[in-house]
Amino acid sequence: MQTVIFRARKILTMNPSRPQATHVAVRDGRILGVGEAGELGQWGDARMDERFADQVLLPGFVEGHSHVSEGAFWRFHYVGFHERTDPQGRVWPGLPSLDAVLTRLTDALGETAQDAPLIAWGFDPIYFERRECDRHHLDRISTTRDIIVLHASGHIISANSAALRRAGWLRVGVEADGIPLGSDGLPTGELKGPEAMTPMLACYGIDRDVLSDADAMRRFARLCVRKGVTTATDLLNTLTPTAVSQMLATASAPDFPARIVPFLRLVSEPVAQTIARAQALREQSIDRLRLGRVKMVIDGSIQGFSARLKWPGYLTEPSNGLWYTAPEQLEAALRAALAADLLVNLHTNGDQATELVLETMARVLAEHPRPDHRYTLQHCQLANAAQFRRMHALGMCVNLFSNHLFYWGEQHISLTVGYERAMRMNACATALSNQVPLAIHSDAPVTPLAPLFTAWCAVNRLSASGRVMGEEERIPVADALRAITIGPAYQLKLDDEIGSIEVGKRADFAVLDDDPLAVPPGALRDIAVWGTVLGGQVFEAA
Repeated sequence: MQTVIFRARKILTMNPSRPQATHVAVRDGRILGVGEAGELGQWGDARMDERFADQVLLPGFVEGHSHVSEGAFWRFHYVGFHERTDPQGRVWPGLPSLDAVLTRLTDALGETAQDAPLIAWGFDPIYFERRECDRHHLDRISTTRDIIVLHASGHIISANSAALRRAGWLRVGVEADGIPLGSDGLPTGELKGPEAMTPMLACYGIDRDVLSDADAMRRFARLCVRKGVTTATDLLNTLTPTAVSQMLATASAPDFPARIVPFLRLVSEPVAQTIARAQALREQSIDRLRLGRVKMVIDGSIQGFSARLKWPGYLTEPSNGLWYTAPEQLEAALRAALAADLLVNLHTNGDQATELVLETMARVLAEHPRPDHRYTLQHCQLANAAQFRRMHALGMCVNLFSNHLFYWGEQHISLTVGYERAMRMNACATALSNQVPLAIHSDAPVTPLAPLFTAWCAVNRLSASGRVMGEEERIPVADALRAITIGPAYQLKLDDEIGSIEVGKRADFAVLDDDPLAVPPGALRDIAVWGTVLGGQVFEAA
């Protein structure tokens, strides 16, 4: 295959041995050399590609916590508080009140076939005076047409009476932790956690097969190109044979523009069965679909009041969230995964959930040491300095949800955890000072896929109103760039292939219109993305 040399205004490599360059040589989808033009001539004849002469190249961004369902959700109706851009580039205005949400739902119902349910997503009532949307609100739109609204956190659904009736839940006597009851003894219409949500979604054929089908993957991949992402996780998938087959077929297409890393969710099946499935899936991996990793969800969401918090708990709620994984199941799964040398990511939003994982990991590793396991705590938003020190001692990594500071910072101060804990949420500086391998993420579709914005959040730590959310936890731009490139690549055990621009690695680049190290830190999120290069193949953003 012919060698191609891409010339750029500047190349930021994330390789400390050669941090900057102007040219990168590519052959067979891999990086042949990085440096100045004269240094690459020793590799023989090459074609010079000048299209990036005015652009800046970085390693292709690695989104270490996202979901392919971001692509699928755009089939439904967006009803979020913040403005959002869809895969085609259309901007959807945010909705500032519950009344505005109900108006959009009413309009959407008129556009929906009479025999079809109305499904919406992105709803977040924490911004409104009344932090709820129950069946009575949705019944104002219709009592006969099924309506379900997925909350932005992904941990709650609001349903009207017709939808509850379809699920068999519009009756007295329903007993489930995730299905609160009203004064009339009937479900309020809010469904919290997977045990309550999954049966409701199944009524409408919404499962992981649908959320990661070919259309969803292609929509999601288009978003990746628009945001400079070349590798992205699908960090929760049941990976049924149908889902795996359709994902492999989609990702193997020559024009598929992203590398997807799905994680098999440990949920209802026996631990040994999940571990065996993950081992078998690992053998089916191809370049653009990397299989064989496991995800565990320990608790819920902070803004949904379903995360597990240490004392003193929530500021305005008496209850303390939900356990999604029982402690004994967690321990059995960690033992089995370590024995099988499988990579595990663990969702812990609350500090009590993080504490449970750290205690369990300490016991399991003492009995079954596993060097370089790289088990990663995902979100881990309320971890304190003592917990970060223990992560380092246990060889664990952390992927912090820095976007939360912008989207929910004010609400965390006034409603969920109070001022002091809100100021140290997603403590990137503390993680780095304790030498915990760090990545940062969007959790798309919870917040928009946009690594430069995620980096901006970690650098500036501003809420949507402009308040600084903990000056001491700000990190330099250079550290934030590592946290969206080589940091998540390391956590995925792919740092030998991606995450930096150096010889032998895959030719994956984010193509930017400006240099992130040269613009003011406050302008980091405004840098335009020209597109991406994946394995030497150029994809221009629409």
